[in-house]
Amino acid sequence: MSYVKNQSINSALSRSFALIDYNIHNDVHKRYEFRKQMVLNDESLTKNEKSEAIRILTKNYDLNRLIFNEGTKRICESCAQECLAITYCEHCVRNYLKVNFSNWSSGNDNIDNLLRECQMKTITPYLIPEWIPYNNIKNIKYLAKGGFSDIYTATWIDGYFMEWDYKEQRLKRFGDQSVVLKKLRNVENANHSWLEEASSHLTISNKWPEVVQCYGLTQDPSNGNYMLVMNELDTDLRKYLQQNHNQHTWKEKIQIAVNIIDALSKIHNENAIHRDLHSGNILFKDKFFLSDLGFCGPADKPLKSIYGNLPYIAPEVIIRKEQTYKSDIYSIAILMWEISSGYPPFSNYEHDYNLAVNIVNGIRPKIIPGTPLEYKNLMIQCWDANPSKRPDIFTLWRKIREINLSYQNESLTQPEENNNFDKENYTKSDKLFTSKLHQFDNLPEPRNATEEEQEAFYSNQSYNFHIPNS
Repeated sequence: MSYVKNQSINSALSRSFALIDYNIHNDVHKRYEFRKQMVLNDESLTKNEKSEAIRILTKNYDLNRLIFNEGTKRICESCAQECLAITYCEHCVRNYLKVNFSNWSSGNDNIDNLLRECQMKTITPYLIPEWIPYNNIKNIKYLAKGGFSDIYTATWIDGYFMEWDYKEQRLKRFGDQSVVLKKLRNVENANHSWLEEASSHLTISNKWPEVVQCYGLTQDPSNGNYMLVMNELDTDLRKYLQQNHNQHTWKEKIQIAVNIIDALSKIHNENAIHRDLHSGNILFKDKFFLSDLGFCGPADKPLKSIYGNLPYIAPEVIIRKEQTYKSDIYSIAILMWEISSGYPPFSNYEHDYNLAVNIVNGIRPKIIPGTPLEYKNLMIQCWDANPSKRPDIFTLWRKIREINLSYQNESLTQPEENNNFDKENYTKSDKLFTSKLHQFDNLPEPRNATEEEQEAFYSNQSYNFHIPNS
């Protein structure tokens, strides 16, 4: 879903999404009509704001028609092929991109083939990965060091493809665009599986708007380093919660969880695993987006090591078992706790062997007083030590939607306030909260801790939280 810098429109679009009953609005057409009617009935919007909101909904409707292959096809007046999109022709867009293959090259056949393959899967004009010449990027400024990438902000002179111009039969660009550059290390040592994964994730990020868009790749000619060129957003979930947590009601907290779980469902729907979910990789700009899919880790990761942010890594992965969809579900549970508390998990513990042992032995973040029972039970199920007892993403998505719909309809009781809020135990350095390589030996098989073991672990800790009523 595309969003604009208008809080009234964004709020209306969010409300229309939150109130969808998927048992009733069970296809893309019904959901579109429901959301459109909600916008038209929204008295908080001006006439122009309603028009803009419906334009955004229609843009998203076109995308969903192609993703789910639903709707009546029409004959394109330009190429005479059957197309599903209403506001453009997907075949015209792909043909335009194909004709231009000869006009660009990265100088690396693998990269060229990767990008061309992705472009031939294009389903909408505004989600197209491409090779971006380095001289089209200006105002490059160092921002930070990620787990295995250096991060810069910059301006992309041309900007991304924005829409299809029927009259001129070409893609139109946005113009100067603020972007983030992520310098990839050791790509020259990347194996075939890394390139396959890169292709998969580029396709995902340019198919589902819930994933931070990767506009493509560029290369610094001074050192040969490849860089991902990505959409620049405002902040990440961790900082967002630190700044806004005390103002959030459970209605708002659950909506955040819904957005994140919805985004992960898109990734799992593509038969892909994120592998590195944590609050620093969930970005915000009017809504939440998933970022840093698995291939942003080290291309030459040692076989016996694991990569990630330790408190969010599933216990079976910590002991070096294979990552699965259920590993992502564990990470979601930890994120659900973080949304409930406003703080990163285990932030007052070193992210070391001792913490790894505790996680494998079933220690989990202490549940916050006042957490809604339905939310609490779902979170506990998702962080079970046995992956087979965790729900799959589609079951999780259905359950969190049901909880959310109940809250939107105000049929659940809001928790009481707890005014004994103590921040003392949540002041560790941010350096603990990035993804990195870990290697732990001689760990036991994962298990769930007893209530007594949980209490003993936290016996010397103070966990008092304040959650406002709606």
